[in-house]
Amino acid sequence: MLNLFSICVIRSVMIYLTVLMTGCAVLSQNRLFRSQPDNTGISNTQPPSAAIASAHPLATQAGQAILQKGGNAFDAAITVASVLAVVEPSGSGLGGGGFWLLHRESDQKQMMLDSRETAPLAAHRDMFLDQNGTVQQRLSLDGPLAAGIPGVPAALVHLSEHYGTLSLSETLKPSITIARQGFEVDHRLLRLLNMRQQAILESKAAAEIFFPDGKPPKPGSRLIQNDLANTLEAIADQGFDGFYSGRIAQQLVTGVQQAGGIWTKEDLARYTVEERKPVTGDYQGARVVSASPPSSGGLVLLETLNILSQFPMSQLDHVNRSHLIAEAWKRAYRDRSEHMGDPDFVSVPMQHLLDPNYARALRSTIRHDLALPSRYLSAPLPEFKHGNHTTHFSVLDKHGNRVAATLSINYPFGSGFVAPGTGVVLNDEMDDFVAAPYSPNVYGLIGGSANAIEPGKRMLSSMTPTFIETADKIAILGTPGGSRIITMVCLGLLDFIEGKGPDSWVNLPRFHHQFIPDRILYEPGAFNPSEIEALQQLGHTLTESSRRYGNMQAILWDRSANTVQAASDPRGIGLAVVK
Repeated sequence: MLNLFSICVIRSVMIYLTVLMTGCAVLSQNRLFRSQPDNTGISNTQPPSAAIASAHPLATQAGQAILQKGGNAFDAAITVASVLAVVEPSGSGLGGGGFWLLHRESDQKQMMLDSRETAPLAAHRDMFLDQNGTVQQRLSLDGPLAAGIPGVPAALVHLSEHYGTLSLSETLKPSITIARQGFEVDHRLLRLLNMRQQAILESKAAAEIFFPDGKPPKPGSRLIQNDLANTLEAIADQGFDGFYSGRIAQQLVTGVQQAGGIWTKEDLARYTVEERKPVTGDYQGARVVSASPPSSGGLVLLETLNILSQFPMSQLDHVNRSHLIAEAWKRAYRDRSEHMGDPDFVSVPMQHLLDPNYARALRSTIRHDLALPSRYLSAPLPEFKHGNHTTHFSVLDKHGNRVAATLSINYPFGSGFVAPGTGVVLNDEMDDFVAAPYSPNVYGLIGGSANAIEPGKRMLSSMTPTFIETADKIAILGTPGGSRIITMVCLGLLDFIEGKGPDSWVNLPRFHHQFIPDRILYEPGAFNPSEIEALQQLGHTLTESSRRYGNMQAILWDRSANTVQAASDPRGIGLAVVK
């Protein structure tokens, strides 16, 4: 057990670090995220093959066809994202948002396209509280009140206008065709439909799509979505206005308001995507490029790596290595809950979170022989909840352009609501805000005022699309998984550092710690019985997940070997293709 002196020292260090960061936060303004893209880049050598890895074979195949027609990685990203909106409606779509990490080889431009949803202008801090101040979580999960203003349609248009080489009508054509002709319903989609059946059936338009005659579709039957095809056609013909004004916008607003939501035409008309500077850092000779706020992904990932940087990770056995990783995650997720939010609304102390001296101070609180309970780091302990949906895809073209995109509607099938006539499943990303200080969202994540609800604000995210760059290798990776996204990407990155390839990254057993709750969640097979006992002896509480989680999509370009590899997570039904 920790003695009283140790506890006092640890608490003093954490209080000092919190005060230091709070005092310095004013120095970290939004300009850090609005500066010009990082153009330092790497070699101009072109890869021998193109590659796409996505969560569904139809999306991967459609993206490859666009590359073969002369499109670039950004054109392919539009196609993959729009096809996923049709064939994977449980995870992403036109009613959601996300983050697109881009690398343009011609000028070495690296940028994160932020298409995260925004809170409606009528939203307010207490909108999900009852008269006693208690969070009513179903309000932030089911129905149109849970929906933020979508960003994916605006991102598709922005990518086409600023980075693509083909017309939007060309890149959206595959998704329109599949929506009209239908696709075969798979077992994974059926499982998630059953999970969210109640919420979907409460929306007549959604029920007509996914539960015809009040019953779920049969395995192998074809799911046809004509209204969604019409919405995609409107975007292809009219660009931004095809979704954010005119007929589709009117249908969205009318449907939302009639069902108790608070969207207005102004909310849609005012939506903009943002080009932001990615978070970058170095670890063991690799340059890491990842998502910046309003995603917490890159900051938590790099803070973790900074803490681990002085430990001899490759020399440690599985127990001691896992112990140190979990302790680093615990501290990084603690900072997520305290300091991270939309950089357009709050001052995120990015420089200080990534300062090596700060990492050194955090590292000094880690003992090799004992886990530090989260209660000594601060914050109350809520109940643990988790979910697992979103989507990710990775693209590399033969010119060296690349995309890592993580998109979401949050919980499976988002809010479960479809505005009549649109075919668009709306997100429930309002649950990613903090409804009340330190009240957990559906993924068990807590937060403070930095992520409180405000009109027009973007909710904090865990999405972590990432590039890893060394002198001779380029990795592109990301995954869905709610609060566990960051730790999955971290484990994949550490595997890359050990010299492993994408097949290993997507297959390796996973474990997770997110500060609160104070436990290691692990996949079946991640630890053997003796390792579990050893971690328990160190003071960790462990909980085995009921099933394997995540759906990583990864690409590796090995320039020294002149090869490209790609892998799709076997936990899903995706497809990785190299051509």
